[in-house]
Order: sequence, then C-alpha cells, then structure tokens
Amino acid sequence: MLIQPVTDMLSRNADHYLIAADMVANVQTDNNLYHAFLVLTKIKYSKIPVLDRSGHFEGLVSLPLITEQMLGFDQLNTEVLMQKCVRDVMETNVKTVDDVSDVEATLHLMIDNPFVPVVDQDGIFQGIVTRREFMKSFNFLTHEIGKQYDMIEKDFSTSEKTN
Repeated sequence: MLIQPVTDMLSRNADHYLIAADMVANVQTDNNLYHAFLVLTKIKYSKIPVLDRSGHFEGLVSLPLITEQMLGFDQLNTEVLMQKCVRDVMETNVKTVDDVSDVEATLHLMIDNPFVPVVDQDGIFQGIVTRREFMKSFNFLTHEIGKQYDMIEKDFSTSEKTN
C-alpha cells in the first residue's frame, strides 16, 4: 500500500497519464496479420491494442506473435500473413485498469508492462497509460515531496538486522 502523500501527489497528475484511444495505434480482431505487421512496423512499437469493430478491448498483438507465425522449417512463410487474422494470434489474457486515478493498481501492472490499457466498465477501450508518462510524475514526486510534506528521516542504522 502506498503512503498517502505519495498517493496524493501521483493522483494529482492522473489525468495526464491517459493517452486517449483516438491517439493510440491499434488494429481490429478481423484485420489480417499483414495489416497488423505493417502497422507495428510503421509506428515502431512492438505491441499494440486489439479492438473489435465496436471499440471493445480484445487484447494485444505484438511483432513476436506475428513473426512466430511466419517461421517455417527452412524459410519464412509470408503468405500466412494474408491468411490469418489478428484474433488468431493475439494475447487475450491482458490485465487492464478502468480508473486512471487508481495509481497503485496501475503501478503494479507497469512493473512488467510498458503500458497498461484503460478499459471502461462496458469493455470500451479508453486509451493507455504508459510507463514513460507515469515515470515523469514519479520523478516530479521524488523531487517535490519534501517541499510539500514534512518528512522525518528515520535512522535505520541502529535497528536490528534480521537474517
């Protein structure tokens, strides 16, 4: 659990964390892998959200998931890119948040992910929170918390060491 001053300071910038859905590159479940490969290559990201035609978040697709499909025994099979759809290879077990201001849940998910999808209660994709945007606020926090809160330094050198 985060201490209240940390939660308060990180929550102040919560509205800046979200990169809105209309600004996030994505593909649809029924797009072929060729299309997804082109999008990922063009935007230079390794993973992007997958949506259905109604804007519901369905999962993530990545370059490794696509290139795995092309690997043959002795050559690359690029024909598979036209034959398979994104839904055939996408990652579906993806953790999301529904409230950008839940900084602790978002922080936990960002430990292993460069971004966290934000999905409302109806499953509609709202956007992403990136580790980069979150770290900007964390950087601010580390420089400003002592100016905004009375901080008492504890001396841990005299405490017993546990083995």
